[in-house]
Amino acid sequence: MSKTLVIVESPAKARTIEKYLGKGYAVESSIGHIRDLPKSAADIPEKYKGLAWARLGLDIENDFQPLYVVSPEKRQHVAKLRKMAADADEIILATDDDREGESIAWHLFQELKPKVPVKRMVFHEITREAIQAAIASPRQIDTNLVEAQEARRALDRLYGYEVSPVLWKKVAPKLSAGRVQSVATRMLVERERERMRFVSAMWWDLLVTGRTAEAATFPARLTDVAGQKLAVGKDFDALTGKLKPDAKVRTLSEAEARALAAGLTGQPLTVTSAEEKPFTQRPYPPFITSTLQQEGSRKLGFAATRTMRAAQRLYEGGYITYMRTDSTNLSAEAVTAARKQVSQMYGQPYLSPQPRVYAKKAKNAQEAHEAIRPAGSSFRTPDSLRGELGGDEWRLYDLIWKRTVACQMADARGRSLRVRLGGKAKTGEDVGLSASGRTIDFPGFLRAYVEGSDDPSAALEDRETPLPPLKQGQRVTAETVKPEGHETQPPARYTEASLVQSLEGAGIGRPSTYASILGTIQDRGYATKKGQALVPSWTAFATSALLEHHFGTLVDYDFTAKMEEDLDDIAGGRAQRVPYLKRFYLGVGGEGMALRPLIDRQMGEIDARGIATIAVPRLVDSGIEVRVGRYGPYMQRGEDKANLPEGLAPDELTLEKAEEIMSRPSGDRPLGIDEASGHPVVARAGRYGPYVTLGAENPPIRTASLFPTDDLDTLTLPRALKLLSLPRLVGTSEGEEVWALNGKYGPYLKRGSDSRSLTAHEELFTVTLPEAEALFLQPRFAKGRTPTPPLSTYKYEGRADIVLKSGRFGPYLTDGERNATLRKGESEDNLTAERALEILEERGKEPKAKAGKPRKAAAKTGAAKKPAARSAAPKKAPAKKAATKAPAVKTTKKAPAKAPAKPTFTWAQLKPHLKVLSAQEQQLVTATREQGRKVDDVAPELGLDVKKAKGMALQASKKLNQAARGE
Repeated sequence: MSKTLVIVESPAKARTIEKYLGKGYAVESSIGHIRDLPKSAADIPEKYKGLAWARLGLDIENDFQPLYVVSPEKRQHVAKLRKMAADADEIILATDDDREGESIAWHLFQELKPKVPVKRMVFHEITREAIQAAIASPRQIDTNLVEAQEARRALDRLYGYEVSPVLWKKVAPKLSAGRVQSVATRMLVERERERMRFVSAMWWDLLVTGRTAEAATFPARLTDVAGQKLAVGKDFDALTGKLKPDAKVRTLSEAEARALAAGLTGQPLTVTSAEEKPFTQRPYPPFITSTLQQEGSRKLGFAATRTMRAAQRLYEGGYITYMRTDSTNLSAEAVTAARKQVSQMYGQPYLSPQPRVYAKKAKNAQEAHEAIRPAGSSFRTPDSLRGELGGDEWRLYDLIWKRTVACQMADARGRSLRVRLGGKAKTGEDVGLSASGRTIDFPGFLRAYVEGSDDPSAALEDRETPLPPLKQGQRVTAETVKPEGHETQPPARYTEASLVQSLEGAGIGRPSTYASILGTIQDRGYATKKGQALVPSWTAFATSALLEHHFGTLVDYDFTAKMEEDLDDIAGGRAQRVPYLKRFYLGVGGEGMALRPLIDRQMGEIDARGIATIAVPRLVDSGIEVRVGRYGPYMQRGEDKANLPEGLAPDELTLEKAEEIMSRPSGDRPLGIDEASGHPVVARAGRYGPYVTLGAENPPIRTASLFPTDDLDTLTLPRALKLLSLPRLVGTSEGEEVWALNGKYGPYLKRGSDSRSLTAHEELFTVTLPEAEALFLQPRFAKGRTPTPPLSTYKYEGRADIVLKSGRFGPYLTDGERNATLRKGESEDNLTAERALEILEERGKEPKAKAGKPRKAAAKTGAAKKPAARSAAPKKAPAKKAATKAPAVKTTKKAPAKAPAKPTFTWAQLKPHLKVLSAQEQQLVTATREQGRKVDDVAPELGLDVKKAKGMALQASKKLNQAARGE
């Protein structure tokens, strides 16, 4: 019997497709890309190691020929694919139908070198009908799409590998530059610069509650006094806070507003005009990738990466169509399904009279797919999937379903009413007021879906704000009058949603890039989240300044958008990869970037100090400068320096705040000379607290943190030397040296790999060997010390609880596997279980393992502990304080007492208990236990790094075994 091998990208996709193919088909995944350009020197094959271009992975002199390598973690899987390919009679490459998917298929073909027929199968949804149709109409690999993706990969490598080292040398280590990443960072920085230049202005007006003769009330706003219009926010200059020169308006002071309010209360008003207009509102087009990310952020509070992970799982499970698309088109099948559900669920009046057709939104839409919609020829309702989908997946499917159904519904219809009123205050001044309302007569598509907005006031457009039926000439009374003060507001910071919207509007990036770009600019420290807003760091300012001043074209919005168009031309066969790369990198063959010559020319001209100095408008003429240094941002005035505190947003740095920070003790205060070593002792204030140093070298010979009871201003030389004497050798016990140390979590004793906390810092100088031995005989958390209780616990169905704890550096979340520190604005008061899970998913990291930490031993059967055998005599204490060092921690492990063996279970016995795991844990365990794959290979498919995936696999295994034991 013939056998066909079908290769897709992910195991989840493979499992779903396998259900729709009959006998004779074997479905396997490539687990993403099977090869790439070298990521490090270790990846470079031996025969290329001596070549200068191998680090770059592109042979510039040989038409940018790429050096592709199979990464070590993929070699075993590629060998498995080769074996399956050798046993097959036919191979079908069924990777995604976009540039990246086409490239993966091409790489598979190149690496497997099959000797049997190879076909390319594409589909936009994973349903039985779609898969069978795709099998019946295969095609060949599209070399133009491959060329475009290979050009993109080369472009990104050239950009990153050539520009990033400039940042390392001129700004700070470990920074990165990227074609879209650097432009996105520039957008954030430019918005923050606007906020830093912004000068607030104040104006007053009146909010009047009018009452009709029928006792109906409505709000109205004072607009003019004595025939002169009152100022509003747009009339003020954002840079000066003053009225614009051409603004012919009047500003009210608080006193004037209050006097006018008193004079208007109870006065009669007359409706001078009442204009009512009908309006209609059309439904929004179905989702494309960028709008899905925007609405996921606005409505669900999801980061872009979280939205795309959920969408990926929905697609691979056969619930939605392909989620990377910039086309708003819907197939006839989808339109029919949506219209059918509108009729069934909302009734015929809510159905659009004609099927709605949405043109492609993007100018260069190149992802040849439909819009994102529920899969199939009939849509499953969200309620029918509650038991099948995880929390994130269900909420996102609900959003997609509503948007898709709504796009085929009738227009919303209503009336807008704008009213002008006039009157006279008791002071005799004529006043004018306005009121507006909106009444929805027929909700149409709004029954199913209302689009969100980053601007809370914009959401009011979709809500009713009715006015009573007012007519011209009607008399009303100013029942209450409230004076209100207003401040002009700086432009809002970007959120993930609005940044994606701006990038898309500028033609920068493509659907598949936005989530990764947003993740990168946060992971690299260019931006942090403050609520939903993205706040650029000081490092982002320095990086953007360097690129703008010396490589302006690289971060030019139009140029970056043009690069996307150039790649589209390659994908369409209208341009070629090699000539384009030569123009971009070398400037050969016409107008081009000429990146390499530009870097060579500019490197000598870049003033690192000037780039690192950031202009802060509010500090002009103060003598205070803000700089980015090797160890972070700081301020300097003359010889005085002060580190900028973490979490301080650039626009929050006012002159008053800067003076307050500068007035804090700098700590760079010489205390004297250590007679024993002859080196100077200096007291300093660091980013993480005050400390003392011994020696003028950088780094110094020795440092020591101050105790909580020490004062940096009054610290003396003897006290500093006493602090520098730590760690202190207490003595030798059971063949192990006992050291007293001051650690990040407080004072403690260390003997080999065992440690005990002390109750007070001063005990570090006084604790004796007998006291230490008595302490080691007690269990941990002795001397009245108990573990700090959690601040809050968040429970979930199908996954471990998340606990909010208080740590040395502030509150943090943990689920036992990963920790995530809370950021400014996040606290126990405003943290929900949903937000806690999102924070842990977004920025959770495994705790760093302590060197030499032994495995947990079983309970000891005796109280006494045998000393470890030692062949050498105990070490003597060092002669000089300056040279005193705690020895390396011994890693010799003592054999634990054997515990009763716990029963082991087969996979068949464990599988019925999968319901105790989260959806992600189930995918991970099934892939490793049932399919025999490595965690290293599964992790990328689940959007996890390998360490995180291994921790998750271990925890999941524990849960399954506990469930099987009935615990």
